[in-house]
Amino acid sequence: MGDILPIVQLGNHILRQKAARVENIQDEKIQKIIDDLIATVVKANGVGIAAPQVAQSYRVMIVASRPNPRYPDAPEMQPTAMINPKIITHSTAVVKGWEGCLSIPGIRGLVPRYEAVEVEYTDRNGKLQKQLLNGFIARIFQHEYDHLDGIVFLDRLESNRDIVTEQEYQKLIVNNI
Repeated sequence: MGDILPIVQLGNHILRQKAARVENIQDEKIQKIIDDLIATVVKANGVGIAAPQVAQSYRVMIVASRPNPRYPDAPEMQPTAMINPKIITHSTAVVKGWEGCLSIPGIRGLVPRYEAVEVEYTDRNGKLQKQLLNGFIARIFQHEYDHLDGIVFLDRLESNRDIVTEQEYQKLIVNNI
């Protein structure tokens, strides 16, 4: 099992940098980063995390959807390491959905994202993978992919009126008050 790492917060310069391509996936450092990212995202009740969020400027991200207090309706999947990911194609349909970010605690935003994306990435064993992702999983992928390019979800908002606090999100959206 990996170590739980501190998550850098908005304002840290690494969140605004383009992350470096991974050249040697089998490098012990890269494999350790993957284990640490998985441990960190699980502990933080996240559904995804990217290496820049733990101050590692590499094109590595984890998609780890599962129901938790932050995302009670999230679909269940095994944490998946995606190295040097790419979006190959995407749907024309764009859907707005609520997102939060471990690097921007206490805030949620209504973010427009492609409903479906076809992606390509290398898995932790060095095998090239191609997948069609839909709905919430596609949203997680796009959110984490943005982190690899120095973009945070606030950059994608259409209006500042699409921002709420976590407390209001829990009341209005999760508890339907």
